[in-house]
Parts: sequence; structure tokens; C-alpha cells
Amino acid sequence: MEQDNTNRTRLIGFCSVLAVTVPTLLSATTARAEQAPPPCHPNPTADADEAALRSRGDIVNLPGELQDRLAQLANRPHTYLPLQVFAEADGASQLFQYYLLDTNGFESNVFTAIIPGVNDGNVQLTATGGNCGLPTVGAVRVVLEPKPGLPTDPNNPRAFNDVFTDISPLFVINNESGWYEGWMIHDITVPQIAAPRPDGLAQFGTITQQDAAILARMGTGNNVAGNVFTIDGRPPHFPSASDHFPDVQTNVVPLQESMGAYNAFQQSDVHSYWEFNYLGTNWIHPLYELPFTGGFPDNFGQPPDAFEDGEIGKLQSIVPGSGPRGVKNQPQAVGDNPNLPRDPDKFDGDVDAQREFRQRGVPSGLANEIYLDVYERRASFEPQVKNLQRRLFDAYAAEVARVDQNGDGIISAVEGDIDTPSDGFPDNERLFLPPTVFNRFAVTREINDGLLAPRFAPSQRAWVLSGVLVAVNPTVDASTGRDADDR
Repeated sequence: MEQDNTNRTRLIGFCSVLAVTVPTLLSATTARAEQAPPPCHPNPTADADEAALRSRGDIVNLPGELQDRLAQLANRPHTYLPLQVFAEADGASQLFQYYLLDTNGFESNVFTAIIPGVNDGNVQLTATGGNCGLPTVGAVRVVLEPKPGLPTDPNNPRAFNDVFTDISPLFVINNESGWYEGWMIHDITVPQIAAPRPDGLAQFGTITQQDAAILARMGTGNNVAGNVFTIDGRPPHFPSASDHFPDVQTNVVPLQESMGAYNAFQQSDVHSYWEFNYLGTNWIHPLYELPFTGGFPDNFGQPPDAFEDGEIGKLQSIVPGSGPRGVKNQPQAVGDNPNLPRDPDKFDGDVDAQREFRQRGVPSGLANEIYLDVYERRASFEPQVKNLQRRLFDAYAAEVARVDQNGDGIISAVEGDIDTPSDGFPDNERLFLPPTVFNRFAVTREINDGLLAPRFAPSQRAWVLSGVLVAVNPTVDASTGRDADDR
């Protein structure tokens, strides 16, 4: 038994070292080169698996680099081939964008690399490094369902879309309080200038002339209409392998939408399906959680200090409301009632009284509006308030109040429905961003901290994979067979 334990420790250490050395040696172009090196075991049916994958009806029309990435996953050791996309309408699902994921687009961390003095002993990596060091890569396919009566333009927030994620290898998480989570990321942009509301506040989705003048003077003048907004006014610096927490970080402002939680299978492959539409999924975590995740600063231009200040997890959103500066509700009123367990998927229905009324998050477009208040409306929204946290709390409460019709600080399923009128608009279509503006994708290593916000957000300290959007125009057929339930 002692000898077995010694051998296991040596094997773990060997695989950990391979996690650093092997990715530079492997080629992603052939099935043979993608097999796990000894002492790990190769996929004995690699060629047949790749051939079967490439011949599937949902794969044959995909762009070449996406096909190649999925084939790369198929010829590796796996529990399942990359997910099959089934049609959910009479016509084929349409691929309109995808993301290719790897571990190279952000500062390495304990989940993705060997760091001397931290995890360089005989210890197994907790996320990447599986299969004796095969590089961790993935692919995300985003397809539109051409359902009768619904839009077939992915830029229309009323369209129904599906998101398919395939990754290899990620270690299975055996700790029951941990999981991986996918995030589609929209980096906020500088909107057009418009006349303010009668009260001097900016109209929805715009900034005022005074706001624009302040933004234009920042840094080197990047923050003009149509550009990705940066907190320093310089050209965008997206997450990079050369970043260094906390002093060298991205200068963009990410809005992160969850693609759900997932774990790995026995062969370290991951497969996840997620729906992207206004029926409760195109919603963002409560933004007021951010100052308590560990990656958010107190003021503009400062490094994050929630950990040093002892604020990690200090505020929770388990009892929904509009945050520290908004409505605070009693747990008996909107907490998770065991007599009527909360079900955020109970979004649609013919009887409004039976629809979920305790949503913790907000629609994506409303979250974007909150960020405009915080970062870009320096003249029209609380010009005297410089503290970043205070601006965030105030903006969250103010923008939720514009849609919240009963004053409880919660955007319920009825109030947030895309067909419900609010704030002088005939419907809520403006409150939902289309998937096409989510220009990045990331996968994080989460723990059960009680927050819906990403761990250490908005930093990249818990990232294990990332990738950028690749648009497909015109769209291509990307499904085969028919789903049993076309919902």
C-alpha cells in the first residue's frame, strides 16, 4: 500500500510538470499528436471518433477552424463527443457566432499553471493539467432557433438562441461546493449623445453632451461614441497573459452573463447546454455584489481592496432587493420559502400570479444602463459622487426603480417581461442585449460563496479559459435531428 501511494504521488507530480511542458510540444493539427503522453492512456478510437464527428449534420457546415477544434476534442480521450445540436424548429438551427477557448488570454494563476513556491510540489492542479498535460482548450457554439413567429435575426433580443460548450481537459471537481461556470462578456461601449430627460438625467442608452465632453478629455481620447469604453481613456487593454494582479489589469468594463454551472466527466471533458433569451436567462447577476467579490476597487483608478478590508462576502443577495442604497426586503416576504421553493425558471406563463417574483438579477440591458450611470455619465448622474461603490449602489437602485412597478426593489418576471411597458416605453425590448454584443467568453473556477457574481470579478483571478467572439455571417445550418421538446 505504501508503495502504491508513493507511485501515485510521483505520477501526480509528473503530470503536474507535464501541464507546463507538454503544451509547447504538442501540435493541434493531427489526431496522433493530440493523444495524452505516457503514463496517461491515449484514445484508441481517435481516428474513428474524429471521422464520426466531422460527418455529423450539425458539424459539416461549420467554419473550418471551429470544425478543427471540435475534431481536436473528439480525437482526445473523452467521455462524450462534442454536443450534438438538435433542431428546435422546422428549419435547422443557425450558427451565427462562436468562441474558441484556451488558457493563454489572461494572467496565469494557480488553476492554470505551476507557480514556484505555491503549487510546484507533488500536487495535482485543480483545473487544467489533465491527461498528463494536454493543453486545455474548448469551443462555444451559439445558434439561433428559427421558431415560428420569432425573429431570425440574432441581433434581435426577442430571438431564441442556444449555447453549446465543449472543453477538454478540465479536472472533475470532487469538492461538492465547487464548479466551473461559463460567462458571455459584453465590454460596455460609449453610446450616442442625446438631449437629457426633463430632470437632467440621460435618456436610456445615451449620454449627454456634458458627459461626452468629460469622457473625451480622459486619457488619450478613446472614449468617444462607438468605441469600447475604458476607465482611463486610453485604447482598450483586454485581459492579457502579461497582466499582473492587482496593478496591471484590463481597462475595459465587462458585463458578465452566466452560461450556467458545470463539472467535468470522468475523462476530463466538459459539455454544457444553455439557452440565451429574455425568459430569465439573458439576465445579469446583482451588480451590487461586485464590491464584495475581491476584484472591485473602492474608487476609480485604485486597485481592488475588498480582501484587505475584510469585505469578501460581506453583502449577499439571497434576499432580493435593489441593493445597499435601495429597497431592503424581509426574508419572510421574498426569501426562499420552503412552502413555495423559489424557481427562477418559472418566468413565463398565462397566470401572472404564478410567475416568479423574487428574481435576484436584472435584464442585461438594464445592467448595461447601470454601468453607463456609474462610469460614463460623469455629469448627468451624481456628478458630486466620486466613490465608485457609492455610484454603483445608487445607480443600481435608481435604474431598478424605473422598471420596478410595485416598489419592492425587484424586477419580477412580469415586470421584466419583454412585452411589459415601463419608464414611458411601450415594451421592455430595450432591457435586453442581443448575444452578438457579447464580444468575449470566459470560464471560471467557482466556489460556493453565496454570490451570483463571478468569483473575484471583474478581475481574471479565477479564470481557467477565455476566448473572443467570431461572427458567422451569413449564418450556416448547425443542427441535425429534432429535439423532442421544441421549447
